[in-house]
Amino acid sequence: MHRWVLAFENIDQTQAAVVGGKGAHLGELSRIDGVRVPAGFCVAAGAFERIMAGVPSIEERLERLSHLEADDREAIGALSATIRESIEAATIPDDIATAITEALARLGDDGAYAVRSSATAEDLPTASFAGQQDTFLNVMGAPAILRHVSRCWASLFTERAVAYRLRNGFDHRKVRMAVVVQRMVFPQAAGILFTADPISGNRKLASVEASFGLGEALVSGLVNADVYTVRGGAVVSKTIGSKQRAIHASSTGGTCEHAIDPERRRQPALTDQQVVGLVEIGRRIEAHFGRPQDIEWCLADESFHIVQSRPITTLFPPPESDDELNRVYVSVGHQQMMTDAMKPLGLSFWQMTTPRPMGEAAGRLFVDVTQALASPASRENLLTLLGKSDPLIRDALETILDRGDFVQPLPEEGPAWVAPGAGAPPIETDPAIVAGLIARSEDSIAALEREISTKSGTELLDFIAADIQELRRVQFDPRGLHVIMAGMEAAWWLNDNLHTWLGEKNAADTLTQSVPNNVTSEMGLALLDVADAIRPHRDVVTFLRRVADERSPNGRNDDFLNELPELRGGREARNAIQRWLDRYGMRGVGEIDITRPRWTERPRMLLPLLLAHVESFEAGEAARRFEQGREEALKKEQDLLARLSALPDGARKAEETKRMIDRVRTFAGYREYPKYGMVSRYFVYKQALMREAERLVRDGVLREKDDIFYLRFDELRDAVRTRHADARLLADRKDSFEYYKSLTPPRVLTSDGEAVAGSYNRGDVPAGALAGLAVSAGTVEGRARVVLDVARADLEAGDILVTAFTDPSWTPLFVAIKGLVTEVGGLMTHGAVIAREYGLPAVVGVEHATRLIRDGQRIRVHGTEGYVEMLS
Repeated sequence: MHRWVLAFENIDQTQAAVVGGKGAHLGELSRIDGVRVPAGFCVAAGAFERIMAGVPSIEERLERLSHLEADDREAIGALSATIRESIEAATIPDDIATAITEALARLGDDGAYAVRSSATAEDLPTASFAGQQDTFLNVMGAPAILRHVSRCWASLFTERAVAYRLRNGFDHRKVRMAVVVQRMVFPQAAGILFTADPISGNRKLASVEASFGLGEALVSGLVNADVYTVRGGAVVSKTIGSKQRAIHASSTGGTCEHAIDPERRRQPALTDQQVVGLVEIGRRIEAHFGRPQDIEWCLADESFHIVQSRPITTLFPPPESDDELNRVYVSVGHQQMMTDAMKPLGLSFWQMTTPRPMGEAAGRLFVDVTQALASPASRENLLTLLGKSDPLIRDALETILDRGDFVQPLPEEGPAWVAPGAGAPPIETDPAIVAGLIARSEDSIAALEREISTKSGTELLDFIAADIQELRRVQFDPRGLHVIMAGMEAAWWLNDNLHTWLGEKNAADTLTQSVPNNVTSEMGLALLDVADAIRPHRDVVTFLRRVADERSPNGRNDDFLNELPELRGGREARNAIQRWLDRYGMRGVGEIDITRPRWTERPRMLLPLLLAHVESFEAGEAARRFEQGREEALKKEQDLLARLSALPDGARKAEETKRMIDRVRTFAGYREYPKYGMVSRYFVYKQALMREAERLVRDGVLREKDDIFYLRFDELRDAVRTRHADARLLADRKDSFEYYKSLTPPRVLTSDGEAVAGSYNRGDVPAGALAGLAVSAGTVEGRARVVLDVARADLEAGDILVTAFTDPSWTPLFVAIKGLVTEVGGLMTHGAVIAREYGLPAVVGVEHATRLIRDGQRIRVHGTEGYVEMLS
């Protein structure tokens, strides 16, 4: 066919850049056996480019459009309207018009057609753009079709399409518009088929929505459609909607609404047999494209016609498995307080570090707990531990177990599953134990730094692979795990028994304030000391504020430390910052992913926090805070022991309680150290790997150093050995990572792809309040600050931080707030541990907190009972 026009039979899914996402999918659909696609052709995106080249001042208008905010509807509406008018007014060149009319003649130009937009950024694996551009139905005659082709071109600049691109970071000038011209089908019924449950994500369930007439009645919300659920070749549930109106083709062109006869309104649009047959077609389409599909269909003359298929972009994929067995997975990210997607190198390092096999999906890691759930001997231990960590995970697992048909029980054989470090005999309360563990870790890292400095090439990669065994030995030292469990179990003992004996809720929260050896809480207080060193020097403060306000991508103004000595007081300030970085600079946001930036690499990330400390606090604040927490813990201990002594058998109860208090204060701080040790070791690896990456770039193996992050460890070793890296693989990995970032990982996921949500099932939460897990006692009221990026945090003293999750990089914020609310977390995750040590009331695991709580809203955090009230 002509270069401006391509018939469906000449199109496949590789040609989205030429015919847009919709056109490429329709061409590919027409190649699948047993799938009927109405005949048609695509007007190539090149025709749109030629039209745009002749639109007056279009570049200037697109430039203005790119600088608008996505929520500035008035400005977007006004500017996009002028662009649409100019495009529709443009004359279609004769050769393009001729190509379209000739293609119509081959199909039969006396028929009716659908004229549909097909943008090159549409129906992508990462973003569907569904409904952003226009479709016109029942268009008759070549002149009308040409006119509606122009309207489709113009619809690239509808207000909704422009706002969508702005919101999702798509450049208006890089998106082009093709147009689909397709034979109209006049259906008795039409609708949508999802080959996976769009709500739960279950890949074994298909959902069909159906109504009479054209599918536009359903898409526009004009009718309550019939809804069918299909599993295993059978309809397992259906709801017949009250279909009062339908949209049909008009004899004069276009469409019109009709009222449905009352006796037909409750009749099903499809028979069960037709629904099952439709799903079978959908499964063929899904298999062809390799992922769940959102399919538009029509039923005409007792045959199904497929008029569109796009990937369902919102579903979280299950980990891949070599078999078809039912499996249950628990998210690692929810335990580690880092649910962001990880790059391939980060995933492989984490998998090499941990002894337990993990599944991988959408850049996240999951643990297969099916075996532990199936065994009665292990099930309760697993549920108890996960319930203490995150009640929503336990409830989701119990939901699966209650179904009775997904996890097949195993006989009561073998030892019960126990948490690492649990079940060992009681450990003596001796501070020297913790000091020894820390010293061993520091000595091991020092030895690593000495040895790795001489390694390069494959010798470096081999050395790191071998050293990870040393990392695992230190990380999973049985004595260290025993210390962590001893501290946790002592806290649980105190909370349980003091509640029973004295009615005290969460007494251990106060008793663990300002414990020794908590490297993460010490980090937050140490930044206050850095602020003390900077505060007296106003020239330094002014300079740092200017650096913090500069907009420079990729850390290009992170050399400010070298400029500080030129200022009065700058040398002292630089030395204070550098000492802090020497101790804590290997940390950063998402630190379990070795590929994420560290504070030493991007020290500018610290400046907003540091300057806030300079402005909000006075000298000596760190020492005052630590001493205040220590005194409150001591006072609480003395009060509890005195009250216990007055009880029947009080001497014994007081003696046991004192022993547990000593244990928790001796061991609780070490809970944060193993991750610090691991991250410290990761940073040594990373520095060596980045030096190797520089060599790969110099040799032309990689385009840029960060490309190594998109290779798994073994792939990187091969690239170093062969001096070759697959550029196409790297590009695909980068695209996939951008997609993975848009997905939200579930706490619990099945091999069917079902994201199983848990609930708190509590009756003690007031109406309108948000339930969560109580992790740090106390009640506090204040202004909520919803923060999604620690680098953009704008907090004032006394605010309540509301965020998705926190990791150690957030700790410096904790000294400025008076309460904490997170969507993710458990009793022993980072945010909970530090909140208790700092004495901040905290509730974690509050589902959708960052959406349900408005920034600036006054809230009350009930850290003892575990809920959040909205006050205004």
